[in-house]
Amino acid sequence: MRLNHLILLPLLVLAACAPSKPAPVPQPKPQPKQQPVPPTAIDAPKPVRPTGEWIDWPLAPGTWVYRTDARGSLALFGPAGANATMTLRCDKSRGRIYLSVNGSGHSGTFLIRTSSTMKAFEPVQVSNEPPYVAAEIMPRDAILDAIAYSRGRFAIEVGGLPPLAIPNWNEISRVVEDCRT
Repeated sequence: MRLNHLILLPLLVLAACAPSKPAPVPQPKPQPKQQPVPPTAIDAPKPVRPTGEWIDWPLAPGTWVYRTDARGSLALFGPAGANATMTLRCDKSRGRIYLSVNGSGHSGTFLIRTSSTMKAFEPVQVSNEPPYVAAEIMPRDAILDAIAYSRGRFAIEVGGLPPLAIPNWNEISRVVEDCRT
């Protein structure tokens, strides 16, 4: 029996020298997701009126898109994937063109400025969800030609809303011509 103990003794010594398994590294606990706090009226930045002449204001971000539907044609301007900043709609059944801007809480007049003229309209709240304020324009009104031929841009000012400088692309002329025929 002594011989068996002698054989086992070196094996036990070797087993004692073998490195033990390292302790597992603790994984960080996942942090609970914090819900974003919705902005309140207090947090919302106040619209800043551009300074200087309207022709020098920065252009509103976005591009134009032209469409037709059962009511007529329309051109939408604004950033991709968002509500249009501005729309120009030919309503064939009413024989009117509506130039609308995104916003509510308007007061005063709806002023359109071009490089050759300006004209004021009475603003009308045309939609509440999303909110849009519009000027109702007769299809042969000279302000539409002035917008189409203004030098690169035109401006819209509605009391209570931030003023906009909008580039005048061909989509404007297409809607106007659709309504005049």
